[in-house]
Amino acid sequence: MTFIDQLQAATRANTSLLCVGLDPDPAKFPGRFRNDASRIHDFCAAIVDATADLACAFKPQIAYFAAHRAEDQLERLIAHIHRSAPQVPVILDAKRGDIGSTAEQYAIEAFERYGADAVTLSPFMGFDSVQPYLKHHGKGAFLLCRTSNPGGDDLQAQRLASIDGQPLVYEHVARLAQGPWNLNGQLGLVVGATYPNEIERVRALAPTLPLLIPGVGAQGGDAAATVRAGLRMQGGTITGPVVVNSSRAILYASAGDDFAAAARAAAERTRAELHAARSL
Repeated sequence: MTFIDQLQAATRANTSLLCVGLDPDPAKFPGRFRNDASRIHDFCAAIVDATADLACAFKPQIAYFAAHRAEDQLERLIAHIHRSAPQVPVILDAKRGDIGSTAEQYAIEAFERYGADAVTLSPFMGFDSVQPYLKHHGKGAFLLCRTSNPGGDDLQAQRLASIDGQPLVYEHVARLAQGPWNLNGQLGLVVGATYPNEIERVRALAPTLPLLIPGVGAQGGDAAATVRAGLRMQGGTITGPVVVNSSRAILYASAGDDFAAAARAAAERTRAELHAARSL
């Protein structure tokens, strides 16, 4: 299946809009794992096993592995996800953005080395920095569009005087992703939960693309407002998917030996909140 087929199937099978973010920080690990970077795989695998039937996707953030020389553990973790939760796609949060020849190597890293089903990208360098990822059959890519950090305003909220209608930068990215850049039909957009009005605007410009929405949980984004702004349904079928990410609120729900059970409970609460918002 293509990435979007996988995502839609997992959303239906697990009745879930929840993406579990895997941002392992050994300093925050529970007691027996605390400050032990060699246990990154073990910690994350326990979270995966506890939440596999509650998630529509898993999103490992590559920096949290690379900072601890744990890229081999990331490879093992994604392989573990594919074995133990084959129905749940993996989005590698890498935010790559480079010239075409280098992008080709980053695409090999994401899809062949790590085995991810999709990857996050920066569109700042233009289409030739995105195109190499689209050559990998069935693989997905989420372009940074309207991000959850306050500094996103510095560029994303500026107007493009040279484009008809003078759209904001994030609006132009959304139009490109919905239209001419989406050569393989597997593009999506990253839009922060901290900006529900902008989520709604992006959805209007990109009515069918999946939206990866971080910022719910520790960052304070409103889950119900996020779903209302981004999810589109017709006749009971999702026509505009949303993938709502929560990381720290799930990963570090407990500092004790019950961390996996606590993570499951936190994921269940978030999934239920997101599902309830579908009918609001």
